[in-house]
Amino acid sequence: MWRAQFEPNLTRMTQTTPFHRPESQPLRFWRNGQLVSLSNVPPGQTLLNLLRETLRSCDTKEGCAAGDCGACTVVIGRPGPDGLTHEAVNSCIRPAHAIDGLALWTAADLAQPNGQLHPVQEAMVQAHGSQCGFCTPGFVMSLFALYQRTTALGHTPNDDDIHEALSGNLCRCTGYRPIVQAARQLRPQDGPGWRIDTEAIRACLQALPARDNAHAHYALPQTLDELLQLRSARPGARLIAGATDAGLELTQQLKSWDSVIDLTRVPELRRVESHVHHIAIGAAVSLQQAFDALSADRPNVHPFGARFAGWPVRQSGTLAGNIANGSPIGDSMPLLLALGASLVLMRWHDGVRAEREVLLSDFYTGYRKTLLAPDEVLAFVQVPRPVSGEWLGVYKVAKRQEDDISAVCLALHMVVRSGHLIGVRIGVGGVAATPVRALKTEAVLEGQEDTPQVWAKAMQTLASEFNPLSDLRASSEYRRQVLANLLERAWIERRGHHFAHLEDVQ
Repeated sequence: MWRAQFEPNLTRMTQTTPFHRPESQPLRFWRNGQLVSLSNVPPGQTLLNLLRETLRSCDTKEGCAAGDCGACTVVIGRPGPDGLTHEAVNSCIRPAHAIDGLALWTAADLAQPNGQLHPVQEAMVQAHGSQCGFCTPGFVMSLFALYQRTTALGHTPNDDDIHEALSGNLCRCTGYRPIVQAARQLRPQDGPGWRIDTEAIRACLQALPARDNAHAHYALPQTLDELLQLRSARPGARLIAGATDAGLELTQQLKSWDSVIDLTRVPELRRVESHVHHIAIGAAVSLQQAFDALSADRPNVHPFGARFAGWPVRQSGTLAGNIANGSPIGDSMPLLLALGASLVLMRWHDGVRAEREVLLSDFYTGYRKTLLAPDEVLAFVQVPRPVSGEWLGVYKVAKRQEDDISAVCLALHMVVRSGHLIGVRIGVGGVAATPVRALKTEAVLEGQEDTPQVWAKAMQTLASEFNPLSDLRASSEYRRQVLANLLERAWIERRGHHFAHLEDVQ
């Protein structure tokens, strides 16, 4: 079992470690050739605010303060076994302390000391990719991250790479064509001037003294046991991973955080474990990595995952965070409900780890309420592997095709054997106080022959099974009708018709 791989590690903390009132810990990160250390940074201060107000680095812009427009995009470098991974992230919703021990680049850090522009910046100039200029720093940083992932390694990005990299950036001047043309000009450079010494940066960061998490108001535990012990001692602390939703509390709701536990540095939670009958996705695994893992078993999940916000959000946010957040319009939950996913909840009890496993379908108890106890952590998401004869359809309806929240989401899983439908599970979002299974409609399909008459009855049942609210995204009647239409789309797709999805139309 995968649990057996995680033996207790008490080298950093023990059961008798005294927990004191959290206090400020220095924020340390690498930027522009040197280590930066800042004191008295509040746990709820955003990275954007730190850059603009504390460091006076005003090249990074505030657009929406919600992670939607990309004007605030910066790039962070995370040390790993192969050097640094470069991630484009929204600094407006990223807590400043989340970059402790990492590297940071903004648009002001890219040019050479003699003023020579970085190839990404030069390409934007040559292609006239900047119009009003407000969004330009964010576009430059998204392309810089793409450059580091591809061009710096000797590869030339294709159009799919470019569009994906820019999916989290909005241009108010409708200047996308020259920006894409600029990206197409990126080529591997011959000279050493644009090569980042990632090994030197990684060595510098790894030499930093360990953070005193037991006394930190923003804790970054390094092991699973340390995380669970901190959670036990601070059940009221804000538990975060990518903070793509939690960050909105700071910018939109103007809340403040007194104590934070950030689980993104726990190695056990940053992995996708592969097992015979299931995969286990750690709580710190990004949405992009999670969708990639799910797509490896079920390829039709890939286009669905690509519609889950833009690239920076998918690199920052986590699958477990989306589940724990419990939004009734969260995209991942209908899919996972249909797949029969379960959750592993962990806590520290009597000096050892304690865990329990619950089905995702049993996890929600009300609007944004779950079975998770105050001292528990949602540690792993377990997703069963495909079985013979399985069929999966997953659909999302939103006001925009890309980078938008669902109005209605539906996922249908079934196994077809001898012309009969078995193991039917339908997950839906946007129609109730929580993501939920359509149990009445499942009962109509379960065990029946795969005939038009059975599907027609199921569509009728699904249209009346829920009584959703009307809000700014859709009316109640619209949602009920769309549910039935999506089930009809599944029936059409099952029969091999083309263009069941908009992305099928080239």
